[in-house]
Amino acid sequence: MQVQELVGIVPWNFIATICNLFIQVYLIKRFLFKPINEMLDKRKAKADAEIQDAVKAKEEAQAMKAEYEKNMQEAKERANEIVMTAQKTAAVQSEEMLKEASSQVTAMKEKAEKDIAQEKRKAVNEIKGEIGGMAVEIAGKVIEREINEEDHTKLINDFIENVGEAS
Repeated sequence: MQVQELVGIVPWNFIATICNLFIQVYLIKRFLFKPINEMLDKRKAKADAEIQDAVKAKEEAQAMKAEYEKNMQEAKERANEIVMTAQKTAAVQSEEMLKEASSQVTAMKEKAEKDIAQEKRKAVNEIKGEIGGMAVEIAGKVIEREINEEDHTKLINDFIENVGEAS
């Protein structure tokens, strides 16, 4: 009796199995791994592009923020400049108005003083005219009659009364 080998290696079976294994590995590599690697590369490229877009968007946002802050600072400076200019202009106008009012007051005061002086001269001239008229009257009366002490006193008193009534 011959003992049959339970496990035996048949060389042609072994070579066929090895060839079959290499063919399967080649087919899997060509038709399975290659498309999967291409798909993974595409996904990686897409993810890299999205990351680049996000970085670019972040940089643009930071640039816009910096420009906004710069514009806000310039606006604040411009507003402060306008306020300062307005305050200076108001101060200058106030000063000019005060000077103009002061000059008007001075002019009115000078005009009033001139009017008062003119009225005073006019009053003095009128009084002089009246006094002169009265002096002529008194002189005429003196000439008409001879004056004694009593008449002289009476004429002086009449003259003083007339001057008192005239003023």
